Amino acid sequence: MKLIFDKPHLQVLQEKHLPPPTALTQYSDFHLAGDYLLGGLFSLHAETMSSPHLSHSAVPTCQEYKLKIAGYSYLRAMRFAVEQINNSSTLLPGVSLGYEMVDVCYFTNSIHPILYFLANNHSVVQLHNNYTHFQPRVLAVIGPDSSPAAVIVAHVLSLFLIPQISYRATTNELDNRERFPSAFRAISSMEQQIVAMLFLLKEFQWNWINVLYSDDDYGRQNLKLLRARATGICVALQDVIPVPRSSQLLSLALQGKIQATVSKVIHSTAKVVIVLSLELTLPFFFQEAVRQNVTDLVWIAAEAWAIEPSLYNITDLWRVGTILGVATKEFSIPGFDDFRVSLAEGANGQARDPTMCNQACDQCLGAARDADLTMRAQGERIDFNVYSSVYIVAHALHRLLGCNAIGCHKRVVYPWQLVPEVKRVDFSLLDKRITLRGKGDTPNSFEIIQWKWDQPNNPFQKIASYSTKDQKLLFLTQNISWHTPDNTVPISVCSQKCQPGQRRKPISVSSCCFECIDCEAGTFLNNNDLYSCQPCPDDQWSRAGSQECYPRLVKYLEWQAGTTVVLLLFSVLGLVATLVTSVTFAIHSHTPVVKSAGGRMCFLMLASLIIGFVNIPMYIGIPTEFKCMCRQTVFSLCFTVCISCFTVRSFQIISIFKMAAWLPKAYSYWMKYNGQYIFITVIIALKVTITVTNVIIHPPAPVLLALEDDPAIVALQCNKSYKLALVMNSSLDMFLSILCFYCSYMGKELPKNYNEAKYITLCMTCYFVSWISMFLVMSMYRGVLVTICDAMGVVINLLGISIGYFGPKCYLIFFHPERNTAAYFQTAIQSYTMRQD
Repeated sequence: MKLIFDKPHLQVLQEKHLPPPTALTQYSDFHLAGDYLLGGLFSLHAETMSSPHLSHSAVPTCQEYKLKIAGYSYLRAMRFAVEQINNSSTLLPGVSLGYEMVDVCYFTNSIHPILYFLANNHSVVQLHNNYTHFQPRVLAVIGPDSSPAAVIVAHVLSLFLIPQISYRATTNELDNRERFPSAFRAISSMEQQIVAMLFLLKEFQWNWINVLYSDDDYGRQNLKLLRARATGICVALQDVIPVPRSSQLLSLALQGKIQATVSKVIHSTAKVVIVLSLELTLPFFFQEAVRQNVTDLVWIAAEAWAIEPSLYNITDLWRVGTILGVATKEFSIPGFDDFRVSLAEGANGQARDPTMCNQACDQCLGAARDADLTMRAQGERIDFNVYSSVYIVAHALHRLLGCNAIGCHKRVVYPWQLVPEVKRVDFSLLDKRITLRGKGDTPNSFEIIQWKWDQPNNPFQKIASYSTKDQKLLFLTQNISWHTPDNTVPISVCSQKCQPGQRRKPISVSSCCFECIDCEAGTFLNNNDLYSCQPCPDDQWSRAGSQECYPRLVKYLEWQAGTTVVLLLFSVLGLVATLVTSVTFAIHSHTPVVKSAGGRMCFLMLASLIIGFVNIPMYIGIPTEFKCMCRQTVFSLCFTVCISCFTVRSFQIISIFKMAAWLPKAYSYWMKYNGQYIFITVIIALKVTITVTNVIIHPPAPVLLALEDDPAIVALQCNKSYKLALVMNSSLDMFLSILCFYCSYMGKELPKNYNEAKYITLCMTCYFVSWISMFLVMSMYRGVLVTICDAMGVVINLLGISIGYFGPKCYLIFFHPERNTAAYFQTAIQSYTMRQD
């Protein structure tokens, strides 16, 4: 079974202006015989689909020719490389390379040339079950230049495992080794192009952009990569540039869409426009932009049109603003400039047949020389990629043929044998390392260029270089010409950057649009979260609009403070007085005064008072968990012991003089079973339960409390809920105090020696006053003052009991011993009894 693909089938419709293969083999510019043939796919007759003003005759005008001069330059780069290799004594010695070059008309004529390359010398493509010994016309294919055409060609060539090296197609589809095992690139992928663009945006702090993309695979793939890679970049406008499918001219509908797109760009608030499109779709777009008076924008060009001369020559294009672009790195190929400009002259310097202008461009010799100036200005960028592509195939063939300094082992080479060698190439060309290891593309670098309108001899000036290996953008000059009046860097942000210490409040779905709000006092802005202010740690503070917190001045009751000295002085005096009272009562424990004061219960109260005075230093110095535990428990327990003794003492006196007569049986049980000690034990057990519960609910641990009137100061206290803890601890004491006060009041008419009402009233008054004062201070203030008031309340209550209750007893013992006799007390009781009768 055969597929016949002869010359008549290669004839292309005239209205498409596609060159038949017969014309390609007519001139040495397109054909060169050799031991091994390479196929070249170039866009020599690009369809001018975007501009309705170019002619479409069989013979191109000089304006059309300038559009095609780039394609001829790439063609010459291939021819130049082949001639260098054939003249080399080190690379493929004794082996000659030939070439067949075909015009793919950008991407509309890709299949016909590929079938031509697959055919044998008899224009026949044999169909076999096994293509191991299949020998097509060419050994490898260089090109084509556009991404869509490269993918189309790769689909066919990969079936036959024919090496394909594209010199300008940046599409990531060619990275798929399973789909395209024999497709390679002599240019970095479009992903690296997008990375370079993002570095450019970051360099000038542009985060509010418009994105325009062509309605084809190239535009959509670039857009997808941009969306995936862009972080911190917001798109104000995303619109498509239509691409015609079948006609060279844009239809009225597509022209209307482009006009609408330009209008959207004008009304967008973003001042930077990224255009991800092939070059042939853009002439009408930029003509329309000039017509609608688009100005003062920054345009970022994709590699496909970054150095396109036809766009640069659009009238008044300079008015649209500043045009930057990502372009392939420029390399100088020694001797290539002179080689390229001679392409239009014959051996005798005469022009060839003018009817073949769209093949050999003889008619446009003057235009060629003019266009060559532009080609020189834009640099040998893609030319080097074509040049290196030929060398890649040559080095792979050199290894496959086992070449040495003497020569090579010539033999029949099948394309599939060349693929592994192409993958392994690693050599230096013009001081640049060429390798296809990895994703199958050379690690070429990109450059950031600027279109210069005042320098026609250097229209595309390099301003920065981007290394795909190091992932860095290095600016080579700060002399960038902006369209702004004072040549300042244009601003393209939705919202201006917030001042330090301000958080962002979103005002739209876009993260780039926000309003700035100062962080409140006591908070700061963490750069990891720009949308919320973080609270400062407890030991730090900040003013409104702060980026950091500052250490607070930690306040506590210090040992050297004057208040501390006063507290310690009174506590020491109280402790001494209590110790003296204890010794006195121990010595005179058998006397009526001591017995009437409570007898053995007095020593329980005095011991509690001593412990209370010893606990005063726990309120001074840096609080610790131990100190806080003592503050919250010791005084409360000691005071409860004292107040319970007072209560039972008052109750006992009333019982002796009144209850014994009213309820003699109850009184006998009280006396028989030591009711006073049972009462005290029950009260102490209840108090211990309350205290333990309080400790569990309100753990006594040091905490830092900020002061509202001075955020720079923080008070170190023992409990965040100190007021609640104090209420819980004081609830039982308050009840006992009221009960004690009531019992004392009932005994105000008892014998003077047994009337403790005024002394207990003094003690209870001290307690009530200190308790009320403490709560007032805690309600109004925070900080050290609360600690001072707490400690002062403890000292006052302890002194009130020690001096107010035990003081008069000691006075009688020391200064009125005559009243400390049983006879004196008996006389007082008889006098009370006589008054009652």
